[in-house]
Amino acid sequence: MASIPLRTLPAALALAVAILVAAPSPALAGGDWNDAGVKWMTFEKGMAAAKKEGRPVCLIVYTEWCPHCTNYSKFFHDPKIVAKAKQFVMIRIDQDKEKAVGGQFAPDGSYIPRTFFLSPAGVLDPALHAPRDQYRYFYGENDPGILLDSMEQAAKKYPARK
Repeated sequence: MASIPLRTLPAALALAVAILVAAPSPALAGGDWNDAGVKWMTFEKGMAAAKKEGRPVCLIVYTEWCPHCTNYSKFFHDPKIVAKAKQFVMIRIDQDKEKAVGGQFAPDGSYIPRTFFLSPAGVLDPALHAPRDQYRYFYGENDPGILLDSMEQAAKKYPARK
C-alpha cells in the first residue's frame, strides 16, 4: 500500500472530497424524471390503466447508466411537457431491469433512450416518432419541443375518453 506524505495529505483530502461531491447521486442515477410532477407508472399498471381509462401511453425505455437518458429526463421538468403528460399514461422502464419489455419495444434497435406512443389498447403507433430516418424513437436531449410535438400529435390521434 502506498503511503501519502503528510505534507500532501490536505491536498489529497481536498481532492477526495471534490470527487465525492461531484459524483452523481445514486438517487438520480438515470436522471431526474420529475416523479413529483409526472405520474410515472410501471408497465403492467400503466397498460391496465390505459385500457381502463382510454388514454394513450407514452412509454420511455432508459437505463440508469446512460448519460443521454439523464439529459433527456430533464425534459420532464418543462411545464408544457408536464401539462401534456396529464393526457397520457406515462410509463418509464429500465431496459436493464425489464429486459422482456425493453426487447418488445425495439422495432429499430435497442438504443436508449427510446420513446414510444401507444394506443389505449397498448399498440405501438409507428407513425408517431422523432423526425429522423434512423433511430426514429430517439428524441435527442436538446429540444423538448420535438417531444412536445409528438405528444400533441398522439393526444389528437388518441383523445382520452371522458
